[in-house]
Amino acid sequence: MSAPDESVVHGSKAPDKAAPKDLPALDKLLRDCAPLVAQHGHTLVANEARALLDGLRSRAVASTLVRAEIDALPQMLAGRVDARMQPNLRAVLNLTGTVIHTNLGRALLADAALQQVLALMGSPNNLEFDLDRGARGDRDDLIEGLLCELTGAEAATVVNNNAAAVLLGIAALARGREAIVSRGELVEIGGAFRMPDVMSAAGATLVEVGTTNRTHPRDYEQAITPRTGLIVKVHTSNYQVQGFTAAVDEATLAPIAHAAGLPLMTDLGSGALVDLSQWGLPAEPLPQAMLAAGCDVVTFSGDKLLGGPQAGLIVGSKAAVGRIRKYPMKRALRLSKLPFAALEATLRLYLRPERLAQDLPTLRLLTRPQSQIAQLALHLLSDVAAAVAPRFTVETVALQSQIGSGSLPVERLPSAGLAICAADGRGRTLEALASTLRSLPRPVIGRIHDDRLLLDLRGLEEPALLTSQLPVLKERLA
Repeated sequence: MSAPDESVVHGSKAPDKAAPKDLPALDKLLRDCAPLVAQHGHTLVANEARALLDGLRSRAVASTLVRAEIDALPQMLAGRVDARMQPNLRAVLNLTGTVIHTNLGRALLADAALQQVLALMGSPNNLEFDLDRGARGDRDDLIEGLLCELTGAEAATVVNNNAAAVLLGIAALARGREAIVSRGELVEIGGAFRMPDVMSAAGATLVEVGTTNRTHPRDYEQAITPRTGLIVKVHTSNYQVQGFTAAVDEATLAPIAHAAGLPLMTDLGSGALVDLSQWGLPAEPLPQAMLAAGCDVVTFSGDKLLGGPQAGLIVGSKAAVGRIRKYPMKRALRLSKLPFAALEATLRLYLRPERLAQDLPTLRLLTRPQSQIAQLALHLLSDVAAAVAPRFTVETVALQSQIGSGSLPVERLPSAGLAICAADGRGRTLEALASTLRSLPRPVIGRIHDDRLLLDLRGLEEPALLTSQLPVLKERLA
């Protein structure tokens, strides 16, 4: 007696189960999907088709596959191929409130930098070719004059990030010798950049002076020996020591170093090229000031307050930068043509400082007035509330943004945004909403704090990038 077609529960016709023999052969599926093969090539489509059929075959053996799924094989295969061709590195909406977010790509490139990259990457260029002489050139020549003009340095070079700049500088100036650093400046930046480890990797012997909270000029003077090769200052950009403290500034330290015939190197980390206080932002040490104070080498980042691509900028005296440029490790750390093009274009924006707050996205976002951001929050409130109802409620709130990436860590910027609360009051419900926002075509990244999902709007200059995705969000939450 054959098995009944009716469900004993409700009398409806049971799903038509599929057997392994019902699945098409690989060749037949590829023939049925000929346009897909023509678009993407045989290799990718065949690999995805094989994986798809293997998965469905296992389900057929387990009696969990229905014939309707076999009928949809071409669509399923097209979906798999499309998913494989999607990049892992994607544009997102940064609504965290941290403007220069390390995990979200740090500084946004200016339009001028983007256009320069596009113009040069699709064509041969003169990265290491001297157009005047018609002979091999040095990529540093393309940018050194600009950096020297902006900072007042005698010489300059660039590498692929500031950690590399510090490592290279110490290796070139103090390998096999001692390097003196205050105990209060033995920083850790990120998960692996620790000053003692960098010293060791550079082949220098770390000599600590002073204490965690207080270091005096005499501490440096007493630590100098015939084995000393370098004195290093490190700007504590990702934390701040307050209270009973003392530190030796570069202007005081430079004469001590030079009297002993030693170079002085300072790592600024963030590396602003202009006084941020003119826009009401907290001041940050400038390379220009450090060089004027007597530093022989100053290192700083390209993708933080400077507003450019990831890079490590090294400026200073001809003698010190010359040693760094000639050190063998320099070639392994040099900047490639993509960030080089973006960095040059970004630096040229500083030649017209009156326009920086409009032309440089990082500065533009940092200087947005709270009133403007609050108006945007009011504008978006009803649309966002409709998209997440009835499971969530939404209200406008005043927030505190931060600069980010270790820059001015205790400073906050008055901001505004939206606070989303779960109607059931459960934290896991908010986590699920945050996950859904991250799954949107352009992922939306907020932050959960005090049982609220906060969307800080300081980083949202184009509201349509959010509102255009609200129908998808509503559908996925339904």
